[in-house]
Amino acid sequence: MLPSDFIASSEGRTIIDARSPSEYREGHIDGAKSLPLFDDDQRAQVGTAYKKEIREKAIKLGLELIGPSLRKKVEIAEELAKNRKISLYCWRGGMRSGSLAWLLRTAGFDVELLEGGYKAYRDFMYAYFEQDWKLITLGGMTGAGKTEILTLLREKGEQIVDLEGIAKHKGSAFGNLDNVPQPSVEHFQNLLFAELQTLDFQKPIWVEDESQHIGSCWINEQFFVQIKSAPLALIERKQEERIKHLAHQYGTASIESLKAVFEKIGRRLGGQNVNLAHDLLEAGDIGGAAEIALRYYDKSYDFMIEKRTSKNAISVDGKGLDYAQIADLLIQRKNEFKGEAHLV
Repeated sequence: MLPSDFIASSEGRTIIDARSPSEYREGHIDGAKSLPLFDDDQRAQVGTAYKKEIREKAIKLGLELIGPSLRKKVEIAEELAKNRKISLYCWRGGMRSGSLAWLLRTAGFDVELLEGGYKAYRDFMYAYFEQDWKLITLGGMTGAGKTEILTLLREKGEQIVDLEGIAKHKGSAFGNLDNVPQPSVEHFQNLLFAELQTLDFQKPIWVEDESQHIGSCWINEQFFVQIKSAPLALIERKQEERIKHLAHQYGTASIESLKAVFEKIGRRLGGQNVNLAHDLLEAGDIGGAAEIALRYYDKSYDFMIEKRTSKNAISVDGKGLDYAQIADLLIQRKNEFKGEAHLV
């Protein structure tokens, strides 16, 4: 079954990844459960035998290694797929998924195989990213509340992609003070692909203006180019509104973690400003420290705007408005962007 058919037919079925645990951790089809034919050590043994010996010896070694665990694998599959309907894949759709499919079919499961395996899925994903997405990029200086506005746009019926939410990072030096584990670059792309599949690419989709990396995650080139060439809605907010937003956003973080981030950006901010920020944090003046941080972020954002492929930027005056009002204003003004024929 080809990737497009595999994805479409997976509703109501349990997706099973037959690759090793380390392969699964690095990235997998969104929603897939791990049921490895070999663990990492066994996979290494079989792979070495395949390279140094003949194919038949590698197969016999594989059978020897998994033989004692066959019953256990069936029992795990019964727990994972209560309705006994499974969509299965390995790396290339070869012996691992084929062998596990044989075992599960023998045990009475309805099994569909992904032709070409996870590799074919990833190739299909990259081609999918290259579609002509009708993006509207939501920009604005740090502290403008872009993430909150995106969330409200979704609640009001608009299509959005929350890149920072998928990456589990707020996309700045202060973006992961809670040290929440981020997905790998590979799995971030898988999650983005899964999110895009829920949207209608022929209708407008709002996405936040980001650099290509969000913490340790990277937006793939095909999609990132479209973000940077899309019409840009620049949210304007008062300085005090932005400071208040940042103080609220990071006010619950520990003083030491905030001080560490100021040290991290100290080269661009200057030692005197870093020391002042530390003093303000120690005094409990989160807003004062946030104002210093904005000096760094505003310069960075000005530079990023200059590098954009698209010069199609429209300012949206959100000064004095709450986030819901700004979201309403964006929806009202959506057709003002160039290329409006495909934005309606």
